[in-house]
Amino acid sequence: MTTSPASKRVKISPPLIGTHNGHFHADEALAVYLLRLLPAYCPSNLLRTRDPTLLSTCHTVVDVGGEYDSTQNRYDHHQRTFNTTFPARETKLSSAGLVYLHFGKAIIAEHTGLDLGHTDTDILWRKLYADFIEAIDANDNGIPVYPPHETSALTKRFNDSSITLSSLVSDLNNDFSISAPPTNNLETETTNNTSPSRPQEEEDARFLTASDLMGICFLRKLHGYHTSWLPARSTVLAAYESRFEVEPQGRILLFREPTPWKDHLYTFESASSSGGKADAQVLYVLYPESADAGAKWRIQAVPVGKDSFESRKPLPEAWRGVRDEELSAVAGVEGCVFAHASGFIGGNVSEKGVREMARMAVEM
Repeated sequence: MTTSPASKRVKISPPLIGTHNGHFHADEALAVYLLRLLPAYCPSNLLRTRDPTLLSTCHTVVDVGGEYDSTQNRYDHHQRTFNTTFPARETKLSSAGLVYLHFGKAIIAEHTGLDLGHTDTDILWRKLYADFIEAIDANDNGIPVYPPHETSALTKRFNDSSITLSSLVSDLNNDFSISAPPTNNLETETTNNTSPSRPQEEEDARFLTASDLMGICFLRKLHGYHTSWLPARSTVLAAYESRFEVEPQGRILLFREPTPWKDHLYTFESASSSGGKADAQVLYVLYPESADAGAKWRIQAVPVGKDSFESRKPLPEAWRGVRDEELSAVAGVEGCVFAHASGFIGGNVSEKGVREMARMAVEM
């Protein structure tokens, strides 16, 4: 049986993604990876050029072209008139933020199995922006974390700027004469009006390495928030609501298994009518080291803020840096294992012991 030409299936080319060549940044590296997380873009090739004629052949263009128009799949943020932000946030978007704004929920749904309109999809969409994407937007747009007048008199103790994702991506712009083939099978096409050159091919390969770096970090964040952070929300709420059963003033939180609690605790304290009172704040969190039977227990001091190394109330000075029988003797509690030298965490062999350590610490 023969098939007439009219009835043959028409082969449709995957949408071509365009971005600029030359020096690359974390935002377009992530923007390209985000697009390719969707089935429609998964087989897409990448064109890196600044040639408007070549860019006009692309289905979707990010971080170049001087145009933001989602109806035409154009996602640049360099226009003087551009001021788009994520809902309820103040940071101007970069190409990463623009792609995430329009495609983020679909990406989350695709990679978690959640429905596009599910409440949890929206929660994860907002959480990932606030904790990951926004910093990339700010960095690319030159927006500091703190207002300059608040930090002008501060002197950094050490340099941490070289360990950020944006810095690591920037490093990949340097040609170390080491071939770094892409690992996500994203192909690139001719990027200028001349024949392809080896330097351009090597630059494209480094860009794809940067894109993989950013994308893998994004996926790890998504996986962690979906499988650990989100389920922990109800666990932390239950512990927070029952904290007065553990200690009369509600200063001790108790978990029956290891739980990512920090984000949720600060959220619930902020929403609580008594959250602003010092005597109502949670000072210590107790939990087993693992879900295994007979696991040792930990007591952890609550930081003054989510990203702070300073504790609201460190473990007592006399306990810090002391271990085992010596610590048990100093603290007057059986089964002590250790207390960190900074007082932010300690341990005991049992729940009973760690509870007693917490009850003593809140009063000392």
